[in-house]
Amino acid sequence: MTIAILGTLDSKGHEHAFVADLIQKKGHEIILIDLGTGSDPKITPDVTRFEVADAIGLNLQALIDKQDRGACVVAMSKAAPVFLAKLAQDGKIDGVISLGGGGGTALGTAAMRALPIGFPKLMVSTLASGNTAHYVGTKDITMMPSIVDVAGINRISKTIFTRAAGAICGMVEAQITEGDDKPLIVASMFGNTTDCINIASKVLEDAGYEVLIFHATGTGGKTMESLIESGMVAGVLDLTTTEWADELLGATLSAGPERMDAMAKAQVPSVIAPGCLDMANYGERETLPAEHEDRTIYVHNPQVTLLRTNTEECVQLGKILAEKANSNPAPTAILIPRKAISIISAEGQPFHDPEADHALFDAIHANAQCEVVDFEEEINSEIFAQAAAHKLLELIQSQQSEPHT
Repeated sequence: MTIAILGTLDSKGHEHAFVADLIQKKGHEIILIDLGTGSDPKITPDVTRFEVADAIGLNLQALIDKQDRGACVVAMSKAAPVFLAKLAQDGKIDGVISLGGGGGTALGTAAMRALPIGFPKLMVSTLASGNTAHYVGTKDITMMPSIVDVAGINRISKTIFTRAAGAICGMVEAQITEGDDKPLIVASMFGNTTDCINIASKVLEDAGYEVLIFHATGTGGKTMESLIESGMVAGVLDLTTTEWADELLGATLSAGPERMDAMAKAQVPSVIAPGCLDMANYGERETLPAEHEDRTIYVHNPQVTLLRTNTEECVQLGKILAEKANSNPAPTAILIPRKAISIISAEGQPFHDPEADHALFDAIHANAQCEVVDFEEEINSEIFAQAAAHKLLELIQSQQSEPHT
């Protein structure tokens, strides 16, 4: 096995060399990759910083001559992912490890995020005990706290680096059990759509698929999108599109404007529903913006306050949903549960608002170019859930039956 060891070898060369030696003693090959942009590297790399920069046609020396460290780090954070991904794609590396402080962590994790899910990646960082969301992104990067600064080999760092070297060796040595892997379907779920997804998943599993469920909390939606875009997914059951309500209102669980773009990029058959578009999520009650105080509000728990989307917002959401569906060249359908798009939008519940719901449904119909099917059902009804699952199976089959040109 070959393990890439990448880092800023001008400032942390000896630390990376220490880890490289341990990995080699375990019987693995190594490739030392320099991402430094300051003084000359303290050890001789297998891949120079200039070779990394060449991956995107970057004139690194010109940037170094300007002595703008920030610009150099930004530039290398664009080049390193391209270079490392090519090594992995060509089968030249089986895992990657990096050590760093602020700049080194930004560089190392930027490169690691370009690697597929399941590829061993370990970042030993001074920042690993804080909020690492922007370093990890939607990938399975293992963050290991360095405890002390990555600045020399001492009693503490020696222990941490030794464990880290053992960890990355163990990761690349671990064998994934091979079996009759079932095709994957991804599904989006919220507490308010749990019954729907559980029922639909059973139908899909009985049909021979493995269903991966993602919680529509911003990070969950981003992770689901990443997996769809990877090409590993046979179908998308996106019945909980609530993250778009948070994106539109600037609430806490947005998955960004790219949410629902991956199905089109990967051309994956998809079934979509306006699940939980009646709500935008905020934190504690006192965090709700003052301009929403006269709106319909529901305190879900002490940490979560829900805001009911109004008619105007529902028109925008319906249009967004339709346009995202229209962009997918693969078979796609939108299913509408007209009686309730969440538990609390049903008749007698706090978010019941027929005017807003009808505005949402009308906007979908007015803008959608794909198939749209209405059901006089609540989203968690067995009829709707089973229909959504069977519709996705139908769309997958129709794509498989299309003649290839």
